[in-house]
Amino acid sequence: MENADRAVLRNKLIAARQALSDRLERAVELQSVLRAWLVSRPETAIGAYWPIKGEFDPLPALYRWSEGAVDRLERRIGLPVADREQGSLRFHVWYPGCPMALDAYDIPKPRDTEAFEPALLLVPTLGYGPGGVRLGYGGGFYERSLATLRLRPYTVGLCYSHGFLPMLRARPSDVVLDAVLTEDGVMWERRD
Repeated sequence: MENADRAVLRNKLIAARQALSDRLERAVELQSVLRAWLVSRPETAIGAYWPIKGEFDPLPALYRWSEGAVDRLERRIGLPVADREQGSLRFHVWYPGCPMALDAYDIPKPRDTEAFEPALLLVPTLGYGPGGVRLGYGGGFYERSLATLRLRPYTVGLCYSHGFLPMLRARPSDVVLDAVLTEDGVMWERRD
């Protein structure tokens, strides 16, 4: 699929997602899927994202996950802070009520909290294909960010089921996800 085709597809998927008449119901279902899936995960440091353009909001499920910790440092949630010059993301601790500011792209980010490398990374996903192929916004932020981390985190795409693209194939620069979750459950997960 050519870049121009992907750009058209991105715009269609964003519009379709924002037009979902049952998006709230889908979000409730995906919250349940994510919470149940997190129960069996061993990671204690999770990177996520601030939802934009009708994206699923993973933060309520993550906050519930963090409540299982004995102290707040035992389970950490991070949100990205964009580095416009490098075109990459760093993850800083987030918690409900933490001080926030707008990043270089006017997306809220934690202000003055500790940076850390997530062991598990929840990735916003516009569309997904067989085998964990992800279609994002096309900026390459997650691909560049993953390349800079010392240890690659387990990557999980979060998407509504309307975003399934059976013909989507990975390009050489794409990072293939380790798992994809939708409101219908686990759509794909890498098995070692």
